[in-house]
Amino acid sequence: MATNWISATVIENRQLTDRHFALIFEAKLLPFKAGQFARLQVEVLNDDGELEKFANPYSLLNTPNDKYAEVYFNTVTNGKVSNGLASLKPGDTLEIAQPCVGFFVLSQIPDVKNLWMLSTGTGVGPYFSMLKTAEVWERFEKIILVHAVPIANELNYSDLIEKFTIEYPEQFQFIPIVSREDHEGILKGRIPALIKSGELEAKAGIEISKEDSHIMQCGNSGMLKDTKEVLKERGMDRHLNHKPGHISSEQYF
Repeated sequence: MATNWISATVIENRQLTDRHFALIFEAKLLPFKAGQFARLQVEVLNDDGELEKFANPYSLLNTPNDKYAEVYFNTVTNGKVSNGLASLKPGDTLEIAQPCVGFFVLSQIPDVKNLWMLSTGTGVGPYFSMLKTAEVWERFEKIILVHAVPIANELNYSDLIEKFTIEYPEQFQFIPIVSREDHEGILKGRIPALIKSGELEAKAGIEISKEDSHIMQCGNSGMLKDTKEVLKERGMDRHLNHKPGHISSEQYF
């Protein structure tokens, strides 16, 4: 299906930290699956001082049935799209590519007992879309959401996480990880190292095994690569349609 750019209108642009934003907008999206992403396009000044359109892919946090669309993003130095999105105000317009795409969706995940959702930074976004659907709660006995950030104030969307915890107390766990600060009750370090040391599983009280676990991971390339290597030692491999495995990945940066 060919890509089609449609107009979107900003409803709200919440600044969550000095570099993190939640952009909420209205657009007539085609049907999509929770976890998929779309390219957002904004018109900003290029290096020659002329207006030009630039686009980057972003996962949607909303479900296909929500009234508004939402993306969670961070600004980067000299990032034309991210800084352009950060400057948008209610009523401003942008463009979104249709249809949404991507295979980081629940329908691609095999039936297992425990689903681990590993993320770094804004890579937690697509999990929120999945966790808002009925499918994830119907299919998996235990769901462990792991979010790793450099500093604790980047552990955003605490209200939404608390909602899942209250609604599914026996089924859902949230495990925050901070790499550059010490906080009582919060794991410190990187996801791969905490898996290798056993600290992550000890915190969850659940073992990661190829017999009853599937790992979804979304975030920076270093975490994805190193986590795959650690899990490979346990006989866990990448999951593909033609070769079922235990690890599904979405790389953010």
